[in-house]
Amino acid sequence: MSALPAQLLAQQLAEPAIEQAGCGQVAAPTDRTLRHSISEVAASTGLTAHTLRWYERIGLLDPVDRSHAGRRLYSDGDLNRLAFLGRLRLTGMPVADMLRYVELAREGDHTVEQRRDLLVAHRDEVRQKISDLHATLAVLDHKIDLYSGKKQSA
Repeated sequence: MSALPAQLLAQQLAEPAIEQAGCGQVAAPTDRTLRHSISEVAASTGLTAHTLRWYERIGLLDPVDRSHAGRRLYSDGDLNRLAFLGRLRLTGMPVADMLRYVELAREGDHTVEQRRDLLVAHRDEVRQKISDLHATLAVLDHKIDLYSGKKQSA
């Protein structure tokens, strides 16, 4: 997934309310003004229009509003949610778990502990993957060093 505009990513990471607004609850700091076409969102997120429509169909995105001509129009809140979902996908979170998280967020504040538990469990998996990747990188570095030494002695 490509990076969203820097200001949206910075806003997503800096404002706790974005998590709520990006998962179905409107929070004051989130702009719900409809201004982004599906092609603009696809270009800024790296997702295809097909994937964006699929995210809406399965419930990762709330139903997207339409222009008078019937074209989808996305808000900054939708972009914030897509940025968060993109981060989760980047870490390898299955779509089913992402959907569970979004559904819990839609249910309201009484699910905060369940959302936290889901994220903590996923963070543990990510940390294990990072550890595995560090070990794999060490093996690659060793092999590269080995082959570099053979080149120098030949």
